[in-house]
Formats: sequence, structure tokens, C-alpha cells
Amino acid sequence: MKQRTIKTALAATAVLGLAFAGMASAEPVDDTLVIDGVEIVTKAAGAAHLDGALPEAMSGWHFRDTETRAMQADDFDNPGMIYVDRGLDLWNAVDGTEGKSCASCHEGPEAMAGLRAVTPRVDEKTGKVMNIESYVNDCRTTRMGAEAWGDKAVELTDMLALISFQSRGELMNVAIDGAAAPFYEKGKEIYYTRFGQLELSCASCHEDNYGNYIRSDHLSQGQTNGFPVYRLKDAKLTTPQGRFVGCVRDTRAETFKIGSDEFNALELYVASRGNGLAVEGVSVRN
Repeated sequence: MKQRTIKTALAATAVLGLAFAGMASAEPVDDTLVIDGVEIVTKAAGAAHLDGALPEAMSGWHFRDTETRAMQADDFDNPGMIYVDRGLDLWNAVDGTEGKSCASCHEGPEAMAGLRAVTPRVDEKTGKVMNIESYVNDCRTTRMGAEAWGDKAVELTDMLALISFQSRGELMNVAIDGAAAPFYEKGKEIYYTRFGQLELSCASCHEDNYGNYIRSDHLSQGQTNGFPVYRLKDAKLTTPQGRFVGCVRDTRAETFKIGSDEFNALELYVASRGNGLAVEGVSVRN
């Protein structure tokens, strides 16, 4: 190895060490999430396809403090429920050249029950990975004659909240075989690839160090069953891919774009890591 390469490697190791400096261990809380008298599955046996990487899948809810967990357990206190209500207004609103609303074709939003639990998934017609946001914009452009909402549009997040809420309590069951297999493998590769100046992968925090504190943040497994998430620090809802952007930037790397092939594959892979956990839609986190 050349001297320059050795110095570069040593520098990267030093930066990585600084990133995890002061890390302290803290077990996730042993608690049960009950909403409106219904117990939500927040722990499940690790998915077989992970080959033991996660012996037990745990919702991020177990890694939050008492006040935050209690906030999610009460829909009247959960600030994310406001976005569900706003999503319902959008559901019934006529938009586009066809004079249609979501209700025109689907009637009530309860028609979407179960969809959140199996997405992202590969669309049979297009062969592309589709998440809830993709389906919403596809309906807007092909059926309603309306413009697609932008990746960061509040309307799109509101609709994600409404549709996810219809699947609350249903167990995640994202397919990784068949047409989904190549996307699963691509997402897995990204998950374990180290990025940025800090040379961190998703696994560095959410597989190797979940349960530990880094600075003041209690690291979870990075499960997506609770998304969209109302983040108290941001005072707004965050989508899975919106959170991916933040994580990648935290490694001091250039991020992929929301809706990119890379993030679509990564979302499918990460969602599959939580198979067996219940959709929380919507959750509250720090």
C-alpha cells in the first residue's frame, strides 16, 4: 500500500472513531404500544432473509423516551394525526382536467387498507418499484389529469399519512422475491456500502450499533413501519426517503434524490427488514 493510501485510511479511521466517540449503551425499553385499545406489534422475529443480522426486529418506538411513546399512543396527542385529516380533505378534493377526486374511483380511503403493509413493491405493468407516493402521483397524472405533486410537497406527505393510517396494525410483508429480487439486492448493496467522509453505511448505525447513544440520539434499527414519522425536532412529517436524505448527508456525502432508482431500491430493502412489524401510520419520533 502506498504511503498516501495509508494516510488516507488512517484519516478515515480517525474520523470514524470521532463519529462514534462518547457512544454509550442503552437497551430499548420493554413496553407495549396500545392505541384505541388495540395492541400494535412492535417486536417480531428477525426476517429469515436477513440471515441472523437482526435476531429481533424492533420498531423505533422502543428507542424513544417515555413522553414521546405516550404521545404516539394517544391519537389526540399525536401531532401526526393532523396530517391524516388534511389528507382526507385532499382525498375528497376534485382536481385535474378529468374532474375527479380520489374518492371518485376509490370511494372512502379505507379502500387503501393493506397497501402500506406491502409497499414498496414492483408494479406488474411497469416493472418499476412503487411506493405510496408513486401510486398517488400515477393516479393524479393518468386518471385525474392533474399535475404530479413534487417529492417534498406537503400534499404528497398528507396523502401518505392518510393512506398509511388505513393499514395501522397490519403486519409488514414486503416481497423480496420474483420481480422484486434485483431491486432487493441493489437496496441491500446500498445499505451496506460506506458513504461520505465519515465512511458510514446504514448498517454502521442501525445494525451494528442500535441501542447505543451517539451524542444525544438513541440509535434504533431504522425500521420504516412507522413512516410517515412526525419528527419533533423538525415539527413536521418525514417520509422514508426524506429520512434517507438526512442520513446520507449526516455521513457528509452527496445524497441520492428522492424517487431515484437507488432510494427506491433502498426503501424496498429497508422495509423488508421490518417484515412482521405492524404499520403504525403515523408515528412520533424525536
